[in-house]
Formats: sequence, structure tokens, C-alpha cells
Amino acid sequence: MELEDGRVFEPDSGNPYVTVATSSTVVVVSEPQMSPSNDMNLYNSARVFGEASVYNIATKQAGLHWLRLHFNPVENPHYDLRSACFSVVANGITLLHRFSLSNSGYSTPLIKEYVVDLSGKSWRKLVLKLNPLNGSVAFINGVEVISVPNKQFPSTASPIPLGASVEIPSEIAYETVYRVNMGGPLITPKNDSLWRTWEPDGPFLLNAASARNVTKNPSLVKFPDGVSPEIAPNWVYSTAQEMADANVTNQKFNISWSFKVQNGFSYFLRMHFCDVVSISLGNLVFNVYVNKQSALNTFDISSRTMELLSAAYYADFVVNLPKNSDKKILVQVGPSNLGGFSSNAILNGLEILKMSSPTGSLDGNLAADVIDSKSSSSKKWMVLAISSVLVGFGVLVLLFAGFFYRRRVDPKKPRRQFSSWLSFPTHMGISNSKVSIGSSASTLHSFSLGRILSFAEIKEATNNFDESFLLGVGGFGKVYKGVLENGTVVAVKRGNPRSQQGLNEFRTEILMLSKLRHRHLVSLIGYCEELNEMILVYEFMAGGPLRKHLYGSNISPLTWKQRLEICIGAAKGLHYLHTGASDIIIHRDVKTTNILLDENLTSKVADFGLSKLGPTLDQTHVSTAVKGSFGYLDPEYYRRQQLTEKSDVYSFGVVLMEVLCARPAINPTLPREQVNIAEWAMNWQKKGRLEKIIDPHLIESINLDSLRKFGETAEKCLAEYGVERPTMGDVLWNLEYALQLQEASVQTVSAENSANYIPDIPEWLPQTEADDTCHMSLHFMSTDQESDATSSAVFSQLIDPRGR
Repeated sequence: MELEDGRVFEPDSGNPYVTVATSSTVVVVSEPQMSPSNDMNLYNSARVFGEASVYNIATKQAGLHWLRLHFNPVENPHYDLRSACFSVVANGITLLHRFSLSNSGYSTPLIKEYVVDLSGKSWRKLVLKLNPLNGSVAFINGVEVISVPNKQFPSTASPIPLGASVEIPSEIAYETVYRVNMGGPLITPKNDSLWRTWEPDGPFLLNAASARNVTKNPSLVKFPDGVSPEIAPNWVYSTAQEMADANVTNQKFNISWSFKVQNGFSYFLRMHFCDVVSISLGNLVFNVYVNKQSALNTFDISSRTMELLSAAYYADFVVNLPKNSDKKILVQVGPSNLGGFSSNAILNGLEILKMSSPTGSLDGNLAADVIDSKSSSSKKWMVLAISSVLVGFGVLVLLFAGFFYRRRVDPKKPRRQFSSWLSFPTHMGISNSKVSIGSSASTLHSFSLGRILSFAEIKEATNNFDESFLLGVGGFGKVYKGVLENGTVVAVKRGNPRSQQGLNEFRTEILMLSKLRHRHLVSLIGYCEELNEMILVYEFMAGGPLRKHLYGSNISPLTWKQRLEICIGAAKGLHYLHTGASDIIIHRDVKTTNILLDENLTSKVADFGLSKLGPTLDQTHVSTAVKGSFGYLDPEYYRRQQLTEKSDVYSFGVVLMEVLCARPAINPTLPREQVNIAEWAMNWQKKGRLEKIIDPHLIESINLDSLRKFGETAEKCLAEYGVERPTMGDVLWNLEYALQLQEASVQTVSAENSANYIPDIPEWLPQTEADDTCHMSLHFMSTDQESDATSSAVFSQLIDPRGR
């Protein structure tokens, strides 16, 4: 049977490439047997299985294959196929479990598409098992097995949230969940060389008024090296959704698409881009977000397509959705915060594929061997149920025993209060008093956590939040300079209800800073929770964030000695957090925007909104969801979701490289090998040529021995595994030694003997202008405005490309 798109379906009986390992089958055919369309003839017949059965389908080559299963409940007086319930397994991968069209909601034929690996023991054979359940039958109308072209699927992809590339195991199987053509019509298999279907994006747009579709002649789409037409047809790249014209000077909104998915799985996302809206190169720069977390920041398509307009490009990502997460994937594109570019963003196409679980399942995390069981007797199910109850009861007994044992061993040890907060009181009305109404009932006040300031007092200190007092904008909200009634100069951080950060960060910051006092930690002076406000008041740091002293401003460059002293101060603050407090405290967001300087360039660690108590003596780590800033995130913490103080050490290693090279931790405008400063700098460190990439301002002033010690320290901090990294105490000692080497050389080296200094390097690597939007400050000294994303939902930690 040949379909209109050129596909040929051969009968399964008498086919030399197909064998059916069962005798309990029957072919049912609907009436009339033939229809005017050959395409529908595929669905007029089905093979029905009364018992567990196996298809063995020979293939011509090894590797990945598309597997498409066609289902249509053929009307038949002997079998009610719509209520059939069965499971399907392909080469050990559970594709469907307890599948039935009775609750699928589909009135038309259903096509399920997968990608399976036919390598190794499975070479040249697809083993497709269908197993009826609960006395029912199984059925199928058609099976497609198509070889996947080479390099169609990558071995690595960028994770969400961003970090080091993650490897995709070769045995992973995929299920196509969505394949969408943005801004264009339905693309049928007739217009796709791999017979794929691309549906329009209209049903997934959250706000249709935010986008407008654009179309270009498909024949004008170019495919540069590395992008095959088989990745996606030119019909996909020739259409796009771009930002609609809001008739305002500064457009600040995102185009958003929402896709319902099943949580408990990881998903492979492929985004397709082609600049079909610009008339010249370099004008389209925008941001891309997945689940409110940055995926592509200041993304310039032309920089990835060999400076070609209308050229195809795609980017691959992996996002994990834990079982307790939302059952959706939110994709957004919006304008960059960089000046000089038009406020526009586009997306041409999107593919979302579910990735098989570690148990080898694409349906409910069920292992294939569970479904393969050919016996479904009630006795086995009863034994399984009883065993589960007994095991569960045993686990509960052990948990209770452990709980009471710990209480008995250390009954006086205070319980951690991070998860036991009472709700904040709600203060209604307007206060003109200098004392907060109802503040005596405050949950925070009951812990004696610092001075409670009235809203009226803060308004007076900031001249009613005068914009001329504005110091900057961060993830939490705006930050103002203020002067309290006693003359104390302060920084006032006012929470924005639309911010990505909220109540948890507010509470954590107060809890942490109220019990910490150290010369190298920013001090909390007070807070205000009146009138539903969340306001934090800190000591004023006149020097602002370390980052603006390194790049992105006109401040005079720091000397090498100053940089070392600043790093030493920050290391002392982190060392105190890890060892000096009553509990280990892990900062979890160490970066150059969270290291602030006073007027004397004394460094202090700031922003404890993501901080967490570290492991106790009987623990090796704390299991927690991954939070932090991309570019600084410990790869081991990201992979295993196990937090230790060594995660701070890794982030500090990135800071050291940022200090040395005077460039952002992540700069997507650079060539691929230079985007991540940790990877790039370590490549040069391992070559013993770190001096090639240092800040040009340090040439002829930095002592080579001091640089070597500094580079060795950073390299140890950036070790792949936490056990291989030093403690912050060791880092501190090494940095102080690097400073001693620098100071000693200044005293001994004369103009006639400067061989131990780095000379001017003729083959100096060109420095791209620092991208000042990769990690915006979350504190009070940044002058960049916060992105006005369309998402105003409760505060997500990683929506904004500026960190968190």
C-alpha cells in the first residue's frame, strides 16, 4: 500500500523481514474495506492479539531508528478495540503501559512516534512486544521503522538551568511529544523528508496578541555546514513568530508557549531559528527561556550561521521535570537587555521529546520486565501488594526508630527552622507612625532577628523611594541609598511583587545575617514587613559589586595586589560561613555580583537568600533542589542534587578566573570554546600558559610565580568532583601565599631585573567587549534595569538570565 506522501506499507504476513511469534492473532477489517484515500486504507484493518505476542522486524543497519506505531480502533462485531487495554515494549524499552483508546480522547487515528537504538545486541532487529492486560486484547494497524540519519541526535546538550554540557547515554530512547511549526501552517509528512508532522503553534501560545507570524519563501532558506535539511525542512525555517508591535518606545515582554507534559522524566528540546525578519546582519539579539530559566542569553543568530541571513540554526537542551514539579514546559523568547538593538525575538520551530527513564520506560517509569510478565494472575498481584505493604511498614519502623534515637542522643539540639516558619502577619492600612503597627506580633521579631523598621521610616530615609536615590535593580527588586534618622547611610532593598524571588529568600536572608557577624560579610541593619512589604536594610557598600571593578564600567582597573586582597577577603567570609558559625552554612550563590566592596575596597560576601545549612556530622551532603547562577554552578551539585560546602568552592574558583581575566563567567558572544570561562581558562592552565588570557591591564605588573600559585588554586577549586577540591581554608592560605609572592617581588625586582614578570605578549588573544548582561547584580550597585518578563508568577529562582 502506497500513501500519498510516498510511504509504502507492506503486509506483515508473508513478509521476509517480519515474523510474528504467536499463533493467537486475527486480522479484522472494517466495512467498507476500501476508501477513496489510500492514506485512510492503512487504518481500515488491524491485527488483533489475544495473548502476549512479538513482532521481529529486521533492519538493514544499526543505530537509531524512528519507530511509529499507528492505532485506530477498527469497528468489528467480535472485538471492541476502543476498550482494548495492553502494553507495548520495544527492545526492552517500555513504550506504552495499560494503553487504551477509550480514555485517550482521540476520535481520529493515533500515531505514537519514538526513537530507539538498534545497536549492540539489538543490531538489525526490532523486537516489538504487545501484551494484552486484564483479559483484553492488543491491536495495531501499522508499524514504521525508519533509519535515523547520522548526527540527527547529539551525544551532549545544554542543561536547564545552564551549566556544563550533559552527556546523553547512547541507550536513551525518545518519544516525540510535540513537534511545532511556529508562525506557519501544518506541515504534513509529504513535505518532510523523514515523514514527520509539524503542527501549528497557535494552541500553545499563551497570549496570541504578543506575537505575529512572518513568512519567507522556503527556497531562500540556507543550510550552512553542520545543519542538514533533515534536521528540519525549509518549510519550518521559512516561518516564525516574532514580537508584535506594542506601539511603545521600549518593548519589554516575552512571547510564551506552554506545553503540557508528564513530570518525572527528562525532556530533550530542540529549538529551530532562522532570521527571516532582519534586512541586515547583527540586528536581531534576544533572550530565550525554558521554564523561566535562561537558555540563550543575548543570542545573535547571525554569529552562529557564518554571518548568513535566512540561515538555519538549531540549539539542543535537556530539562528535567521531577515528579513534584509542574506538568508543563514553558518556552519564552524576549528582547535582550543590551542597548543598541531593536526589541524583537523570534522562534521558528520547536521539538519536545521525552527521554526514557533509568528503568527503561517512557510511560510512568515502569520497567520493561514488569510489563513483559506473561502471567497476570491475581495471586501474583496479591503477593506483590502484600510485599509492598510489608516493605513500606519496615521502612516506617526504621525511620521512627532513627528519629527517636536522634532525639534521645541529642534532645537539646535545636531543630532547624528553615522549614518551620509561621506565616507573616498581614498589616492593613497606612502607617504614618515611626513604629510598625502590629510589629510586636511579627514572627521574625519573636526570634530577635534584628531591628524592625517602620515603612514610614524607610520612606523618609529614601525620600519616598526617590528614583534619584536608586542604586540599582536586582532579582529581588530595586535598591536605594538611604539615610536613617541617626545619620547611618544604608542600602534599602525593596522586594518587587513581580520579582522571581520572594518570601523564602526574604526570610532566609534575615535568619542568616541576623546570627552572622564578620568583617567580610555584609551586615543586615534591619528589615520591614509592614503593609505586605518585604524590605531589607543593609550597611552601605560604597564600592559596589566586584564585577563593576573588573569590566562593564569606566572605573579604573584594579591592580593585581588589590585583586588578591579582595579575593582573600571574600575567601575569609566564606571560610567563616563553612567553619566559624554554629552550623555549616553554604552560600549557594557565590559570584562577583555578590562580593561587595566598601570605600576602601574591603570585600564582603552578600546576598544570602539562597543559603542553606550544610550537612551535620552524620551527613556527607544535603539533598536539595539545584539553585544558583549559571556559569558558577557546581556541576556535581547539578548532576546529583547533593549540596556540600565544596559547591561554594567551585563557584569561588569561577570568581578567581573572572578576577584574573576581567570577563563574564558566561559570554555567549564569544566563540564556542571561550563561552564558559571555567572551561576556557582551565584549558590554558593545563597548558601552563594562563598568562595568555589575563586582563591586559595586568601585563608587566603581575609576578609570574604569584600567577602560577593563583592558577593552581583556581584549578583545584574547579575540580570535577567535590572531594578533589580544597576547603576554603586551604584556598585562603594559597591566596595569601600568592599575595606574599607578589609583594616580595615588588620589593626585590628592579628595573634591570624584571625577568620574573609577564612581559607584553605580542600574540595576545583578542578580548571581546564584556557582555554586561550575563550576570546582572542582585544587589544594590548595578545600574541595569530588570527584565520585564511577561511571567509575573510567583518567584522562580532561575527565570532571569542575570542569575538565580
